[in-house]
Amino acid sequence: MNIQEKQEKILREFQILGDWQERYKHIIKLGQKLPPLEDEHKVEENLVRGCQSQVWLVTDLEDDKITFKADSDAAITKGLVALLVNFYSGETPDTILTTNPEFIKKIGMQEHLSPTRSNGLASMVKQMKIYAMAYKSKLTAEKN
Repeated sequence: MNIQEKQEKILREFQILGDWQERYKHIIKLGQKLPPLEDEHKVEENLVRGCQSQVWLVTDLEDDKITFKADSDAAITKGLVALLVNFYSGETPDTILTTNPEFIKKIGMQEHLSPTRSNGLASMVKQMKIYAMAYKSKLTAEKN
């Protein structure tokens, strides 16, 4: 499934859900399905800056594709990062850098999050793109 198909799938999932109470429950369930991050990764250097809750994000590059792992100490935040992990994992650095999570606006998520959660979500996306930029630079250097 390419990233556009992932985006459309997320939109369909949220459109099926009725009100925002159901959508929040879905987001929390996504977080519960996220495999827990090992304690050795829950360190200061893996914390996403700009999040009110603690969010740890780690990456791996295999076959020119990035895999993200994440965890959080708050249920909704863990669900939000799970949504992004599922969206961006398995994609190339270029795809991550050129694809914004449009589903966030399209499902009206930003209007239904507190300003601090909304800022935290933006920080998560920014951090994922920073990792993608670093991997892109590394891959470019290896090819030269």
